[in-house]
Amino acid sequence: MKMTSLEDLYMADLQDMYDAEHQITEALPKMIKAASSTQLKTGFEKHLKQTEEQIRRLETVFKNHGAKAERKACKAMKGLIAEGDEIMKEKASPDVLDAALIGAAQKVEHYEIASYGTLRTYAQLLGFRDDASQLDATLQEEGTTDKELTRMATMINVRAEEA
Repeated sequence: MKMTSLEDLYMADLQDMYDAEHQITEALPKMIKAASSTQLKTGFEKHLKQTEEQIRRLETVFKNHGAKAERKACKAMKGLIAEGDEIMKEKASPDVLDAALIGAAQKVEHYEIASYGTLRTYAQLLGFRDDASQLDATLQEEGTTDKELTRMATMINVRAEEA
């Protein structure tokens, strides 16, 4: 893809996030299975449903531009998920593993927050109001998920420290 304009960059970054979200939908079921805390499992299940909706939003954004929703390999997400996979292979106590899963999930959330914030700004600058609205909805969800993970960590990390 040729990138000679902000709009080219915007479309490339949308493809990157489209791939990232698909990678997350593949990773979350493994994290749900690995988690011991019922609260954490429920949080991951909720985020899986949100991620599926976020994929639909991205498809709407592509459609707004008469473009096919295509994935461009998101190497950053691949790396973050690979780290999470390594964590799940460790021989850790259940509480320590849950704490590690939260840490891995927050790294993903922070990447998404940065990416969606950037995409929303591009959309605003380019005058794509509907896109900006769709991207902002996802950005707000990612922020809420991060806060919920932090809330869970305050309890789970204490249990991990006591283990």
